[in-house]
Amino acid sequence: RRKRMAAEGDVELELETEPNGPGGRAAEKPRKHDSGAADLERVTDYAEEKEIQSSNLETAMSVIGDRRSREQKAKQEREKELAKVTIKKEDLELIMNEMEISRAAAERSLREHMGNVVEALITLTN
Repeated sequence: RRKRMAAEGDVELELETEPNGPGGRAAEKPRKHDSGAADLERVTDYAEEKEIQSSNLETAMSVIGDRRSREQKAKQEREKELAKVTIKKEDLELIMNEMEISRAAAERSLREHMGNVVEALITLTN
């Protein structure tokens, strides 16, 4: 039995098949033209180009690790500098009572403003 062949411009392709194909299988279904194959190939090529080589990945990880360690060192140095700042107990208690904040937060603010209670209070209110 012969089915209609695809006319020019048709997307559907029909094949010549037997009612029950060889081996007793059901007749082959019409296949549609796969225009997505070319698009898939382009996407695949693009993804392959964008793959990161392991050496590049190792380099990136070491850069990130170095940056983190530098930031950690800078933070530790900042804490040491703040610890050297002398603050008055009265100023600390004033900020704690007026701003209703913890001792640690009040002390941090005072140290960041080099013991200047007015600047510390202004910063805390803003």
